Amino acid sequence: MNKNRLINVFVKNPRMGRVKTRLAAAVGDQRALKVYDHLLKLTAAAAVNVQANRIVLYSDAVCQNDHFDDALFKKEVQQGEDLGERMLYSVANGFDSGYEQVVVIGSDCPDITGELLEQAFSSLNKADSVIGPSADGGYYLIGVSVFEPEVFKDIAWSTPEVYPATLSILKKKGLSVAVLEELNDIDTEEDLKRSRLSSG
Repeated sequence: MNKNRLINVFVKNPRMGRVKTRLAAAVGDQRALKVYDHLLKLTAAAAVNVQANRIVLYSDAVCQNDHFDDALFKKEVQQGEDLGERMLYSVANGFDSGYEQVVVIGSDCPDITGELLEQAFSSLNKADSVIGPSADGGYYLIGVSVFEPEVFKDIAWSTPEVYPATLSILKKKGLSVAVLEELNDIDTEEDLKRSRLSSG
């Protein structure tokens, strides 16, 4: 295990009617929950296939006996009012704990892999930051080797401005940026139809 590297995995507690609400509006709460459960499984599998320490951060309460093996993931509850505050807290905590590279991922992207996470960490050996843009204008991954709190502040979360605004802040702060391949998050029925989960 590489104690210089940390992956923070942000997840929502998988509860009927509480996850993938835009998708659920089209396919129903039960199908949306099934899709999200599959996404959690894929995210956990990707995270365990990289040389790093791992924390899974739940939206409401820590879950036991789920896709995130207690032996492989430390488990915590997210801290903060909005997504930016919650990510900022997790990254700051990572650096305070002595990690030199901290990567944050969500649990909406079916195509994230251990290889891609390794690529992100490798990028941080040369760049101050790394970001994985999603097709909807957000990002599925952000990682830093230099702690800059402004990266997570004053962002219009859940809008197409997230990625360009974050990229602008990183560059304005003088941080070098490595950009990973663009991937698709699953938020809507159209996203699901385009994904490899469409038949699931």
